[in-house]
Amino acid sequence: MQLSMTTAAGSGVPIAPVREPIVEVRNVSKLYGNTVVALQDIDLSFEKGHLTSLLGPSGCGKTTLLKIVAGLLQPSSGEIRVKGKPVNGPGAERAFVFQDFALMPWASVLENAAYGLKVQGVAKSEREDRARHYIGEVGLHGFEKKYPHELSGGMRQRVGLARALAVDADILLMDEPFSAVDEQTRRKFQEDLMHLREVENKTFLFVTHSIEEAVYVSDRIVLLSPRPGRVSEIIDPQISREISPDDLRRDENYLDTVERIWTGIKKYVE
Repeated sequence: MQLSMTTAAGSGVPIAPVREPIVEVRNVSKLYGNTVVALQDIDLSFEKGHLTSLLGPSGCGKTTLLKIVAGLLQPSSGEIRVKGKPVNGPGAERAFVFQDFALMPWASVLENAAYGLKVQGVAKSEREDRARHYIGEVGLHGFEKKYPHELSGGMRQRVGLARALAVDADILLMDEPFSAVDEQTRRKFQEDLMHLREVENKTFLFVTHSIEEAVYVSDRIVLLSPRPGRVSEIIDPQISREISPDDLRRDENYLDTVERIWTGIKKYVE
């Protein structure tokens, strides 16, 4: 599949290239064993301060690409650069929010949220202060002493997000972070994510299976083709962020972009 013209959704007008890339994916391919090609010749740039979603059918390599950017997997060929420097493993400038929460069951909410800072050697008083701040930011004030088994799935995911925010990484890598919660909680998470993005001014790389979610939260959407995953299309949703969340979901541009993406990928759905 050839890389399509990059356009603003619904306009047919070429969009401007990434102005200030903080992450560069250069000709990345990933093979598992000698037969399974998960990704092939991926070239992408991710703009500082923007939220970019990776979207595509199951098995297209979205999570694989995210883990390669995180330094959790090595590419078979090509390279990743963050702030112009090659990535050879995990780094303090990147934080990963896992789909399955990845909390320590024996640790309190406060201890879980402060764990990344502990690993970095931050003094206890400072790391707990920072953890408390972000626990409040994600809506869990008052739950600092609770343990994961005492929380709902949505609350556990908020703890994972607080932990990622607390380490003050420039780039947050989020692997389907809302997929394990109910629809009502998921919508609230999406609204909270948009608020955090504005307040924190960080760069987000966001993997999702949901077209509606990708269009709702993203500055840019990267569509990947089925295995081997290649860049199929890049879309910049032309959606006003000034309107209310409820009105946005009824906005004509939002609905048109959702339909355009579905039309492009439904042929890959069995």
